[in-house]
Amino acid sequence: MQHHTVATEGLHSVPHLLARNAARYGAKPAYREKEFGIWQSWTWAQTADEVRALALGFIALGVARGDYVAIIGRNRPALYWAMVAAQSVGAIPVPLYQDAVAEEMTYVLEHCGAKYVVCGDQEQVDKVIEVQEKVSSIEQILYLDRRGMRKYDHSSMNALDDVTAEGRAAHQRLGAELDARIGELTYDHTCVMLYTSGTTGRPKGVVLSNRNILETSRASSEFDRLQPGDEILAYLPMAWVGDFIFAIGQAYWTGFCVNCPENASTMMTDLREVGPTYYFAPPRIFETQLTTVMIRMEDASRLKKWVFDNFMAHARQVGPDILDGKPVDLFSRLKYGLGNILVYGPLKNTLGFSRVRVGYTAGEAIGPEIFDFYRSLGINLKQLYGQTEASVFITQQPDGQVRSDTVGVPSPGVEVRIGENGEVYYRSPGTFVEYYKNADSTRDTKDPEGWVATGDAGFFEERTGHLRIIDRAKDVGKMSDGRMFAPKYVENKLKFYPNILEAVVFGNARDRCVAFINIDLSAVGSWAERNNIAYSSYQELAGHPRVLETIQAHVEAVNESVAQDEILSGCQIHRFLVLHKELDADDGEMTRTRKVRRRIVEEKFADLIDALYGGKSNVYTETEVTYEDGRKGRITATLDLRDARVVGNSHRMAAE
Repeated sequence: MQHHTVATEGLHSVPHLLARNAARYGAKPAYREKEFGIWQSWTWAQTADEVRALALGFIALGVARGDYVAIIGRNRPALYWAMVAAQSVGAIPVPLYQDAVAEEMTYVLEHCGAKYVVCGDQEQVDKVIEVQEKVSSIEQILYLDRRGMRKYDHSSMNALDDVTAEGRAAHQRLGAELDARIGELTYDHTCVMLYTSGTTGRPKGVVLSNRNILETSRASSEFDRLQPGDEILAYLPMAWVGDFIFAIGQAYWTGFCVNCPENASTMMTDLREVGPTYYFAPPRIFETQLTTVMIRMEDASRLKKWVFDNFMAHARQVGPDILDGKPVDLFSRLKYGLGNILVYGPLKNTLGFSRVRVGYTAGEAIGPEIFDFYRSLGINLKQLYGQTEASVFITQQPDGQVRSDTVGVPSPGVEVRIGENGEVYYRSPGTFVEYYKNADSTRDTKDPEGWVATGDAGFFEERTGHLRIIDRAKDVGKMSDGRMFAPKYVENKLKFYPNILEAVVFGNARDRCVAFINIDLSAVGSWAERNNIAYSSYQELAGHPRVLETIQAHVEAVNESVAQDEILSGCQIHRFLVLHKELDADDGEMTRTRKVRRRIVEEKFADLIDALYGGKSNVYTETEVTYEDGRKGRITATLDLRDARVVGNSHRMAAE
């Protein structure tokens, strides 16, 4: 399968690609950013100029080859430039999660020995100053936004603009040194170091080389025929491998434009203004957008709601087939066309998806109903399966072969096999070099032949050759009667309901399953207001009898759906409760990428699990919580435990 590598063209690194783009696409927009409500734009030529000036400034500051440069902040062109400038001088960028608390930041900065930290604004600078007492390596803090920074001690702190200005002034003195450093970059130099979200223990530093990033970017760009004219919205955490591949790897490989929203609260408005052609979002975002649509339809007039429901039902039947170019009769096409004018078109426009040619979701499995909803509107939404250690891509769905229950076929250049215990393994040009300063974990994950254990359980469908991921390998278990237990499958079905934000299912080695549920405050709150139900807190709404009845109906509907899957019918939920607090990353119950930390939830709420299995009808509990300012407190609650109707397997168990 060896085809020409990127290296043959002398493109060994991101800085090399930047030089090529400045020459080839000089006048095309490379970056846009919305600031104070106005879009600013930079061409590839201007971007190359900014990155060069910053790289010269880095050399003037003393950034050496092999130094680690941490980058913390929301998605902004200048922070992306700082990553490429760091690469240009032979240093290694390490983006961090901007919402990480000081303790998480301390670990990462200390572990990689970062000498330089580039911060987006005062909030990030304050966090770095706080951790500086413990992290001895930090020599310089640089910041992008000058607001509030005047009174700080600037003996080892600089505004990024000043470093860039210094670089411009020193271009004759240091230009040759910079050219030498860019010239010596090879395919085997480290391109970036990204820390895993740490679902199991401490985050690990994943070392990705130029080969990993460039080969993967090339293969995935060709797979979806990405073009220089494409537009993306860069809004996902910069510390996440997906953002790095989309906003640096693929953007520099194909020369498309990276648009940065003003801030998190204007993201949806900015999405509509940009109208990206290539769009990625984790399931959580698609779920939230669908919830918003459903809430708005609940408030619409009877006629509007009837039109919406009628055309959406039609879209679900024929939309995906029309999208995939399969045969659909003329009448259905005409009705779909009318629906497009009345419902689908305006809806796509509201969501900001009018121009999406390729849409992806990954990270968690997406509920099939949610996935089909978007495809039925004519949005080419696909799933990919990936990992930080793979430079994202393990499998992708080719156009025309998209289904909600698989993650597609191996990406170009990737080999995938299934181990004896059902675990998925892969190897590819994108396979990471190592875990930084952690030879043991590297050995446990990657064997001498380069095969990587994903930690996920899955299988290839015989008929289609598509991969199906069932769950995390460590979370897949057996019920006490030997049937398969796969919690994620059931949780995703529950999360399809706008009222349910999060669900955690238990049942490994037990005779039946039980569940914790978090309600979605915006959806349930909107329902409460329409029905004149007063509530003062999440906890009060979560315990309201009518809310519990609604959730019970959802759980029973999910049980009916789960009962149809022969392999997983044992995972129906017999009893459940609605938690008195939202699961929260600050309380350690979720990772920063919003994945539930199952073990911690299980330990923390052991009393509630025991009560569910013990058949009690209510239980009193106390829980420690962390407030936004870092203070700890306790909340108490008496929770209702409810039985849910199950289908079919209860009498089968009795018969056995």
